[in-house]
Amino acid sequence: MSDPQRTRTIYRVTIVGSIVNLLLVIFKFAAGILGRSSAMVADAVHSLSDLFSDIIVLWFVRLSSRPGDVDHDYGHGKYETLASLIVGLTLLGAGAGILIDGVARCIDFFHGVPLDRPGWIALVAALISIVSKEGLFRYTRSAARRVDSPALIANAWHHRSDALTSVAAVAGIGGAILLGPKWRVLDPLAAAVVSIFIIVAALKIIKSNTDQLLEKALPAEIKQDITQIILQTPGVSGIHRLYTRRLGPTTAIEAHVRMDGDMPLRRAHTIASHIEQRLRSAYGPATHVLIHMEPA
Repeated sequence: MSDPQRTRTIYRVTIVGSIVNLLLVIFKFAAGILGRSSAMVADAVHSLSDLFSDIIVLWFVRLSSRPGDVDHDYGHGKYETLASLIVGLTLLGAGAGILIDGVARCIDFFHGVPLDRPGWIALVAALISIVSKEGLFRYTRSAARRVDSPALIANAWHHRSDALTSVAAVAGIGGAILLGPKWRVLDPLAAAVVSIFIIVAALKIIKSNTDQLLEKALPAEIKQDITQIILQTPGVSGIHRLYTRRLGPTTAIEAHVRMDGDMPLRRAHTIASHIEQRLRSAYGPATHVLIHMEPA
């Protein structure tokens, strides 16, 4: 897939998600206020963070698609990594906010502060949210895998975390409605419990993209595959060094390759070009490959 096609795919998927998120934000806030449900209001806040992350992805993916220039020899791919990191931080903040609010309401309840009975509209909103957000998760994750976009992957899990929040909202709101006043604490309690899962998902996204920004090498199994591709190339006798990293959506590979020291330069260059072609066939046409030739 070409870079323009990849960018269009990311834009299309993100715009679809942002439209759904906008409608959900409006509906959830209305349902939470009219239905007197703290879980639904918290769910609405989380959907608002989803909408914010959509905007971030649209902005940064446009920047990351720019080709290299005089100030960015390796292109702008890490803007997408930065976008993913911001999405993770936004998700972390939303999870922490839901947790704090839920715990505070639970403490108030156990100190004798009565909680309102949630309305049925809040339960209906939570059910609609589960269906729509799980659908968005599957749609976004499928596209992210197709175009290899870390920003879309982060956004997909943001959708899944919102669906999980809505599952907790269904349990809490349903219990508070059906089981009576003594169980109305289920509303804020459910929001607090699921916020922990949101925080865990956020920390995973943050770690993954922080590793990229700090130039962490690719996983050992991928490095092993790269080594095998190079060693299986005719004319190569060994590898002296191998450096790998991610440049946003693309892979960067640099290797010191041993060849016959008496080989003509033209022949050595042909072998190096063959290695580059094989690596780009395996890891994408935009893969950055640098082969340093050393005499065996």
